[in-house]
Amino acid sequence: MSIFILFSTFAFLVIYTVPIAIALGIATLVTILSTGNLSVDFLVSTLITSVDSFPIMAVPFFILAGDIMGSGGISQRLVNFANSLVKNITGGFAIASIITCMFFAAISGSGPATVAAVGGIMIPAMIKYGYDRGFATAVVTAAGAIGVMIPPSIPMVMYGVSASTSIGDLFIAGVVPGLLVTFCLIVWAYIYSKKKGYKGSGEPFSLKEVFEQLKHAQLALLIPVIILGGIYGGIFTPTEASVVAVVYGLVVSLFVYKEITFKDLPQIFTKSVLTSVIVLLIVGTATAFGKYLALEQIPTQIANAMLAFSDSKIVFILLMVALLLVVGCFMETVAAIIILTPILVPVAMLFGFNPVHIGIIMVVTLAIGFITPPLGLNLFVGSSVSGISVERLSKAIVPFFVAMLIALLFVIFIPQLSLALI
Repeated sequence: MSIFILFSTFAFLVIYTVPIAIALGIATLVTILSTGNLSVDFLVSTLITSVDSFPIMAVPFFILAGDIMGSGGISQRLVNFANSLVKNITGGFAIASIITCMFFAAISGSGPATVAAVGGIMIPAMIKYGYDRGFATAVVTAAGAIGVMIPPSIPMVMYGVSASTSIGDLFIAGVVPGLLVTFCLIVWAYIYSKKKGYKGSGEPFSLKEVFEQLKHAQLALLIPVIILGGIYGGIFTPTEASVVAVVYGLVVSLFVYKEITFKDLPQIFTKSVLTSVIVLLIVGTATAFGKYLALEQIPTQIANAMLAFSDSKIVFILLMVALLLVVGCFMETVAAIIILTPILVPVAMLFGFNPVHIGIIMVVTLAIGFITPPLGLNLFVGSSVSGISVERLSKAIVPFFVAMLIALLFVIFIPQLSLALI
């Protein structure tokens, strides 16, 4: 009965568009009050202890670093560099948009932030050169999902905390899958652009210009090198790396690029605080929701059911991916990871899966949720940037959804794509 109350209350609130963090908290509270088997103190203490963690401190700092560098002229320099690489290639602007999203992903760690930063520049540019508005928006919206695959990634931090797995290993393991998804998106963008006759700027390729734009963008491109190099060089932890990213972003944006001033910092900090509060509230309520499930032994029951259904490793992983794809349509990525990690990872390990590999599969699969309605955050950000309806964008993005699924299958069935570098 308690589980029925928990899930029915949560489903009711989600259907009526209550924010996911609030829905998780209210569903847990209603269940506690209805059953009387726990005190309200359980919810209160979980909200506090769930965010009282050194690794989770990386989340607000990476969010702040992304906001600083997104406002500090870095996105425009990345766009210019990407354009210099593919300006005379079929679909050049679309390909440049995807490459820029990949670069910016290594800065922001956020899908919606990547869509907003790159889309504001590249969508108008593509439309100006004759690209269909729906296709142009779909390119950036889909590529924005790479934001949680390429390190630093906030969902990877949350998975690492939930599964007691090395965040540094997850960061490294996400590099090749992120590049693979980028490649698959580029392939489809090229095929469609060739069919429609979409071009780049038409200017000839210039190695001199590439080096010139690389010179302007080099400080931005150094960010992932500094973060990953510092972590694996033993210089700092992933949490300390997030602080390094903030300091680096401030120095570059204020004193080198000079695109922001000290007067802009209160607005940037306020935006980051609001985003961080939302994420950390989700962490707290999702942890309480997940702990209640654990107390009711739901993870154990699900594990036993899966093992009884089939002892096939392939069947399990496909069922898991199908579940994550459905969940990604309705639940925010961080909440889904916190709730499902304690359920799925122990079962996956019984089947012999590496926890780092499972983490990458979960992150890549749930990243697809950024472009699937009804929740798809990237869809709403892309729609607001370009001015087209979410319905039209949802149709235009279907081929990119398929391309991401193909990349996901490679990640699932070739574990070394994720594990070779760690």
